[in-house]
Parts: sequence; C-alpha cells; structure tokens
Amino acid sequence: MSMSTQSSADVPPNSASEIRHCADFPPSIWGNYFLTCPSEIIDTTTKEKHKALKEEVRRKITATVIDKCTQKSLLQLIDAVQRLAVAYHFEKEIEDALVKIFEKNIDDGDDDLYTVSLRFRLLRQQGLMISCDIFNKFKDEEGKFFKESLKKDVEGIRSLYEAAHLSIRGEEILDEALAFTKVLLLQ
Repeated sequence: MSMSTQSSADVPPNSASEIRHCADFPPSIWGNYFLTCPSEIIDTTTKEKHKALKEEVRRKITATVIDKCTQKSLLQLIDAVQRLAVAYHFEKEIEDALVKIFEKNIDDGDDDLYTVSLRFRLLRQQGLMISCDIFNKFKDEEGKFFKESLKKDVEGIRSLYEAAHLSIRGEEILDEALAFTKVLLLQ
C-alpha cells in the first residue's frame, strides 16, 4: 500500500502549498504614535524642564543638613524617588545622604514607628547594617509584643511590614514584627 498522501505535519512550513490568510484589521486610531522613540517627540523646552527638575531633586538630597527635623523629610524624599523608579539619576547623592544618616545615628527615642521603620528599611537596602534593636521601644511593658496603640498607625504598620522583610537570620524582633503587621494588614 502506497502512502502518496501527505499530512499537514509533513509539509514544510514555507512551502508554496501553505495558504496563509491575511487579517484585515482596520488601522489603529493611534497611528504610529507608540512606534516612535520618546526622545524624538520630546521638545527642547520639556527636556530643559526635566533637567531643571532633576537638578532641584539633586539639590534637595545633597543640600540638606541632617538633623532630627530634616531627617524625616529627607528619608521621605529618598523613598519617593525610589518608588517613582528615578533613583538611578541620583544614586551617588542617595548613597551619600544615607551614609550621613547612618553615621550620625540620630535617634533620640521619640521618633514614630513610620520614621524608624523607613530609616531602617532605606539603610538596610543600601547595605548599611543598622541594628534591629531600634524597634524594641515599640514593644509593650513586658517586652513580648508590640504595643496595642500601634494598631492605629496604618502608615507606620505598612512601613514596619516593608522593613521586616529585610531581616537576617536571628533577628527575632523582625520576625515578630512581620507576623504582627501581617495580621493587621490583612484585616
């Protein structure tokens, strides 16, 4: 018995016997707008404005004298720049500012949970080994659990949750913080 018929799997994909149907889609309402490179469509005044804004952010990061009052605002600025994914423009300035904060070690005990957690997370992300003992002041009188009053501080809880993910083995307070914040954030 001869096998003269070929199945479609035996036909090479580029053979002349292959029939390809052309889709007849209407033209896009956007035209070729998204095919052009963004740098080609940005005019010079916009580029100058971007450059001026980058210099303003750079000046705010570097010109800040770090004391207790300005530390929180500087940490918030660095956090915002990182969350906006533009930190690559300011890597050196951010590193220098965080090293200054680490070296000055300004913590007089009355910082709120948000500020302490933000400082801890940013310094750890930068590779600076800040001690997790700074969270001990947020434990109850017995030193076993975090204070009940912290449950109302949503921003602080969120920041503590993010900071707790930067723990290293043996940092039990951060393990407790992670469990504490998970329960509160899932409610």
